[in-house]
Amino acid sequence: MILLQGKKYFLQTLREEDAAILANLVIKNRFYWSIFEPRHQDAYFTAAVQREKILESLHHMKSKREFNFGIYDYKTRELIGHISMYNIKRLPFSSAFIGYSIDEMNVGKGIATEAVQLLVNYGMEVIGLHRIEAYVSPRNGGSIRVLEKVKFQREGLLRQLLFINGKWEDHFIYAVLEDDY
Repeated sequence: MILLQGKKYFLQTLREEDAAILANLVIKNRFYWSIFEPRHQDAYFTAAVQREKILESLHHMKSKREFNFGIYDYKTRELIGHISMYNIKRLPFSSAFIGYSIDEMNVGKGIATEAVQLLVNYGMEVIGLHRIEAYVSPRNGGSIRVLEKVKFQREGLLRQLLFINGKWEDHFIYAVLEDDY
C-alpha cells in the first residue's frame, strides 16, 4: 500500500476491500461525472466491476505502469474522490497521464489541487518521470484551474479526442515537466 500525505487530504492505494466504497462513490456521482467522462455500462457501477478495476490496477502497479489512489479527508476518513497515474512509459519517454474525479459535494475545496500536487510529486520524485500529461475538456474550467495551479501548461488542443454523451469532444492537453516542477 502506498500512502501520500497532504495537509488536509491523503491519497491511499485502492485495495480490493475498497470496491464497495468506491462503487458507492461512483454511483453517487454517476450523473455529475458523466458530464466530462465517457458513458459507462450499468455494470460499471457495481462493486464487482470496481473490484476488478482495482485488481487490474494493483497488477499494473507491481510493474510500475499505473497507480490508482483513493482521495480521503483527514478529518472524516471518507473517500471523496479518486486519482490515477496511468500509461506510465519509461525511456525514451519517461512520461505518464494523470486523471482524477472529486465527489460533487466536495468540489471547490482545493481537494483536486492538493491531490494532483501529491501525485505529481510522487511521479517526479519517486517514479522518476520527466513529463506528466492530462487531458481536460475546454468546458471544464475547474479542472483547468487545478492543472494550472500545479504548474501544468496547456500545450494544445486535441480535436475530437473523446466520445462523450453521444458526440466527439475536443480536449486540451496539459503537461508538467520535471524542469517546471
